[in-house]
Amino acid sequence: MDMDLEGFGDLLQKAEQLTAEMDSGTDLPHVDRNLQQILEAGSRLLSKTAPVSQDATDVKASILLGSKGYNVPKISEKLEGLSAMKTFEPLEPVRDTDIQGFLRNERENALLAVIEQTRKHTFEEVERRQWESLENEWEREKQKILNTLLGSGQETLDFQPEAESFIGDSVFTQGRSNLDHIETAYARQVYVYNEQVIEGGIRHSLVDMFYEVAKSFDDKNVTDLWEMMKCMIEVPFGRTGDSISNIRSDKRIQAAFVENAKHYLEQTYLKYITTTIYGNLQQAQLGGVPGTYNLVKSFLKVRPAVMREAEDFVLDGQPVWAIIYYCIRCGDLKAAEDVVKKAAHKLGDFPAFYREYVQSDGHRLSPGNYTKIKLQYRRVVKSSTDPYKRAVYCVVGQCDSTEDHNEVSDKIDDYLWLKLSQIQFEPDETGQDQFTLQKLQTLLYEDFGENHFNGYQQPFMYFQVLVLTSQFEAAIEFLSRLERLRCHAVHVALVLFELKLLLLPNNSQSQLLTKDAGDQAPMRRINLARLIMMYTRKFEATDSREALQYFYFLRNLKGENLFISCVSELVLETREFEMLLGKLERDGSRKPGAIDKFKIDTHKIIKHVAEDTETKGLFEDAIRLYDLSENHDKALSLMNKLLSQVVPQPSSPQSNRDRLKNMAIGMAERYRKMQHTATTSNTNTFYLLLDLITFFDLYHSSSTDQAYDVLKQLKLLPLTAEEVEHRVNTFRHYTDEVRRCLPDILLAAMNTLHSQYKALRYYNCLCLFQYLNYLRSQARVLIMFAGMLPYRLPGDTNARLVQIEVLMN
Repeated sequence: MDMDLEGFGDLLQKAEQLTAEMDSGTDLPHVDRNLQQILEAGSRLLSKTAPVSQDATDVKASILLGSKGYNVPKISEKLEGLSAMKTFEPLEPVRDTDIQGFLRNERENALLAVIEQTRKHTFEEVERRQWESLENEWEREKQKILNTLLGSGQETLDFQPEAESFIGDSVFTQGRSNLDHIETAYARQVYVYNEQVIEGGIRHSLVDMFYEVAKSFDDKNVTDLWEMMKCMIEVPFGRTGDSISNIRSDKRIQAAFVENAKHYLEQTYLKYITTTIYGNLQQAQLGGVPGTYNLVKSFLKVRPAVMREAEDFVLDGQPVWAIIYYCIRCGDLKAAEDVVKKAAHKLGDFPAFYREYVQSDGHRLSPGNYTKIKLQYRRVVKSSTDPYKRAVYCVVGQCDSTEDHNEVSDKIDDYLWLKLSQIQFEPDETGQDQFTLQKLQTLLYEDFGENHFNGYQQPFMYFQVLVLTSQFEAAIEFLSRLERLRCHAVHVALVLFELKLLLLPNNSQSQLLTKDAGDQAPMRRINLARLIMMYTRKFEATDSREALQYFYFLRNLKGENLFISCVSELVLETREFEMLLGKLERDGSRKPGAIDKFKIDTHKIIKHVAEDTETKGLFEDAIRLYDLSENHDKALSLMNKLLSQVVPQPSSPQSNRDRLKNMAIGMAERYRKMQHTATTSNTNTFYLLLDLITFFDLYHSSSTDQAYDVLKQLKLLPLTAEEVEHRVNTFRHYTDEVRRCLPDILLAAMNTLHSQYKALRYYNCLCLFQYLNYLRSQARVLIMFAGMLPYRLPGDTNARLVQIEVLMN
C-alpha cells in the first residue's frame, strides 16, 4: 500500500510539473478541471459514442455540413423539433393564452403546408410528364404504323435496291420498284428540280414541271387539276419576312385568289361553249366576226334560253339578259359592254351601273351606285321572271348572296363563279352584313362538306371546290385519303410549300390536318412532313434514293431539320447503310453515298443516324456509322464494350465473336495507317482487347505455350512476387472493359500453368523439377495478385484458382 501511495505521489508531482511547464510561456487560456469534471466530460463523450459505423457517419456528416457553413447542433435541434411531423400533418392548436407557442405553431404549420404543397406539385408534375412522354411515344408509333398501312396499298416484297441505281438515270430498273408509272414520272421531275436547287442556278417552275408531265398521263381530270393550280398560284406575294399565316390572311392575296378562281372558271366555261358549238356546227350556225358575242349567240341556238319577258328584250333573236350573262360568264366584260350599249335604251339605269363596274379598279361600284343598284334589285329585279337578269344584277351589284340562282347555275362551276363574284373585301358603308371569302369557305367546307358533294365518288370535283375557294390544305388532305390520288395531293403540297403558300402546323408530330387557334375560320394547317412520310412509306424499301429526294424538301422546316430525322428513319428501316450514307474503304477514304448528292453536312447526318442507331441498341451498326462520321473515339468506345463481352469465348465460324473480331481487326489496320481522333485510353484498351482475343484463341486451341508467351508480353499479370504490387497499382489504370475480362484471364493463366505442370510432372529430371517449382511459384503469385486486387472478383473465381493451385502441389 505504501508503495502504491508513493507511486501515486510521484505521478501527481510529475503532473504538476507538466502543468507548470505548460503554463509558462504560452498564450493559451488556462483551463482548470478537477478529476470529477474530467470524469463527467469523459462520461458525456462516452454517452455520445455510438457504434463505429454510426460514429463514422456522424463525423463525416459534421465535416461536410460544417465545410458548407451549417451549424450541425442547431440543425439537429430543428430536425428534432420536426421529428413529430413526419407525415407533414398540421400541428395541434395550442392554448389561446400561449402567444409564443401559438406563433411558433403557426410558423411550423406554414412551413409544413409549403412542404406538402411542393411535394404534391412535384409528384403531379412528374406523373404528368411521364404520361406526356408515353403519349408522345405511342403517338409516334401509331402514326408510323398508320403511315405504313396507308403507304402500302398492296403487299410488297422487300427487294433490296441496287447500289448503282440513281433516279437521274435514263432507264429505271424494272421489276423491283413499288412506284407506278405516274409516281415515277413525278419522281423524275422532283429529282430534276432538286438538282437545280442544289446547283444554285436558275430553277424551273415546279408547277410547270408537274403540269408538263401530267399531260402525258392521258387523264383529263389530272390535266385540269394542274391547269387550275397554275392559275391559282399567280398571286402577289407579301412583304419579306411575313409569316405564311399573315400572307394567306392578307386581303390582297385573298382577292388575288378569288380573281384567279373566277378567271379559271371563266376560261373553262369559254372552252365548254366552244366545244359545244363545234360539236353542233349545223345547229349553231356560227358566223360573223370572231369573238365572244358571236360564240354566245351560237351557243344559245344550241342551248336555247327560256324567254319569259316581252319581245323588246331580244337582240339578234336572243334574250338580251342571257347574252349579257354569258359574256360576263366567259370573262369578256368588253363583249358584254357592247351588248349593253346596243340595248341601252331598253335597260334603264343598268348601263350606267355596268359602265362603272367595267371601268373601276376591282370591279366595284361607288357607294352611291352600290346603294341604288341594291335598292333597285330589291324593289324590281328580285321579282323578275328572267333568271339571267337577276344573276347579272347579283354579279354587278353583289346583291343577295343567299340566292343560289338554280335556273342559271345548274352546275357546281356556275355556282362557284356566282358566289366568288359576290365576295366583298372592302367594308360596306351601308352597314349591311358582307359576304366574305371566309363565309363562302365555311359554307362549302363545314356546312355542306364532302358528303354533300359526293366527294369519294367525284374526288376531283370536291378538290376543285376547295382549291378554288383557297382551302388548299383541306383539299390536299382530302385527296391524300384516296390511295390512287395521293401522289397528286403530295405534289400539289410541294408546289404550294415551295411558293410559301402552304400553312404548316407548329409541331411536326401533329395530325395530318389541324386547326390553329390563331387562324381565321375555317382555315386549316397540313403536316407536310407526315404527308411526305406517308407517301414515301410505300416505296422507301425499294426506292430509297427516290424517297431521299422527297425528304430533301423538309430540310428548312421551322424549328428542326426533319430531313436528317427522315434520313435516319429511312436508314434504320431499309438498313441500306452503305448505299445511302457511303462506305469506308481500306485506305480510310469514304465512298460517297446517296446523301452526298445534296451537298450538305454529311458527317452531321451520319452522326445523327449513328446516335439513333445506338439508342435502338444496334451497336454494331452504330460503330460503323460513328467510324464513317469520323467520330473515332465513340466508335472505339462502343467497340470496346462489345469486345469485352466476347473476349473469353472460344472462336467459332459465323459467331458474334468472330464477326466482332474481324470488324475490330479491320478498324485496327485502318487506324494504324491513318490518323484518328480517338483518345489514348480508348485506343490502348482497344488494342489490348485485340491482344487478349489472340491470347484466348491460342488458349482455346490448346497452344498453351504460345498463349502464355502472349500473356507475358502483355505484362497484365505478375510473374514474380516482387511484381505483384506493381501490377496491382497498374491495374487501377485499366478501363472497366479490361477489368471485366480479368477473372477469365486469371483462370486461363492458371489453367495454362496447370497444363504445363501436368505435362512435365512425371519426368524425373533436376532441371524439370526446378521448372515445376517455378510453375508452382507463378501459381502462388497469381493467387496473391488476385487477393490484392481492388476489384471484386466473382464468388467462385478465387476458389477455382486455389483448387487449381492445390492440384500443382
